[in-house]
Amino acid sequence: MKLWTGRFSKEIAKETNDFNSSISFDQRMYKEDITGSMAHATMLAAQGIISNEDKDQILNGLQEILDDIESGKLEIDPNAEDIHTFVEQTLTERIGDAGKRLHTARSRNDQVAVDIRLTLRNEVEALVPQLTELVEVLCKKAEEYSDAVMPGYTHMQRAQPIVFGHHLLAYAEMLLRDIDRLNDAKARMNYCPLGSGALAGTTYDIDREMTAKLLGFDGVCMNSLDGVSDRDFCVELASALSLVMVHLSRFSEEIILWCSWEFKFIELDDAFSTGSSIMPQKKNPDIAELVRGKSGRVFGDLMTLLTVLKGIPLAYNKDMQEDKEAIFDAIDTVKMCLTAFIPMIDTMTVLKDNMRNAAAKGFINATDCADFLVGKGLPFRDAYKATGELVALCIKTNQTLETLPIEEYKKVCDLFDDGVYTAINLEKCVNDRTCLGGPSPENVKNRAKEIKEIIKK
Repeated sequence: MKLWTGRFSKEIAKETNDFNSSISFDQRMYKEDITGSMAHATMLAAQGIISNEDKDQILNGLQEILDDIESGKLEIDPNAEDIHTFVEQTLTERIGDAGKRLHTARSRNDQVAVDIRLTLRNEVEALVPQLTELVEVLCKKAEEYSDAVMPGYTHMQRAQPIVFGHHLLAYAEMLLRDIDRLNDAKARMNYCPLGSGALAGTTYDIDREMTAKLLGFDGVCMNSLDGVSDRDFCVELASALSLVMVHLSRFSEEIILWCSWEFKFIELDDAFSTGSSIMPQKKNPDIAELVRGKSGRVFGDLMTLLTVLKGIPLAYNKDMQEDKEAIFDAIDTVKMCLTAFIPMIDTMTVLKDNMRNAAAKGFINATDCADFLVGKGLPFRDAYKATGELVALCIKTNQTLETLPIEEYKKVCDLFDDGVYTAINLEKCVNDRTCLGGPSPENVKNRAKEIKEIIKK
């Protein structure tokens, strides 16, 4: 039976029921729905709106339903309109008239609003530890490879020498911001809409602050229209999740490049790679490729939410039922990606020699060569020009700055001396980059330690 029978003289058409039903995706909120109802019943009794006897029957009945669902004894009816209907009707079947009093001073509009806030709050609390685990893995790897020299790139061209640990910590910094954004989104969603009713509150003498406190909210939604129609928190969470996927996708692209034969900076563990059905030599980075692909799915969920909300007037409209599939899919996709991505990074093999060999090519110490002349008193632009001429000479004669004779250096600028070879040594280049945020091994180890302290808090 529908909760809204009485006004209608006909049974709802099957096609309407199937189209209208949300049980297939909102049933995941069963625990939050029951928790919210328990708090609501407790408040009603405290305010004298229902009797303590009815309250006790409702609380015991709801706890039994929760226990039975979680044990598998009670299956959620796929033909129910939604999870709220299923719980209330099951409760009434079990305890009788007391169950019918549960919905006093409440609408499904504020009920579903509190359910989704509770659900998303719980989801954030589960997702943050996953991101934290990935940050911990990156810090561990960064410390291990704090002195592994590799080329840093701009425009996908070798640019300047860095260390692999510094590169990994760049992603750790991104993920720290992601964690902050998720926690910020959680803080803004942590206000209770119960008591907003359908849109205009209620004439019952309810205690909204009590309900909010029982459910662990920081306060109540202060406008009943906004309380039932606000889904900003869904959009904000989807936006934060989209940025998580941007960062995982960028990282995945680098993983894909690094494990190719053209780079061969890393090798993925066999347990986190796949092969080809026809080419026996292949070892494919499928996890990274799938993460890169699934980013578009999460972006699509964000656009779905924005599009659903952009044109609907206050207060509640059925369009808003579309919020759940989108935000739940975004959450589930990110969690699934992290579940596979974390051990893939943790088990990868870093090929330090290949990184060092790549760093030795491409003249990535040219800036350090120019800085050597600056140290001799030459203006930077003149030093830049002189070094550019040396690079052009090296390319023409198939040499590197390390192998070019000092006589050739002096032909371009007489300020050069044998000290230039020390200045352009790749290890010295990275060791000297000790400015705050720079890639020196000592900086990398210190920052990895700082990040680990940050995530402990």
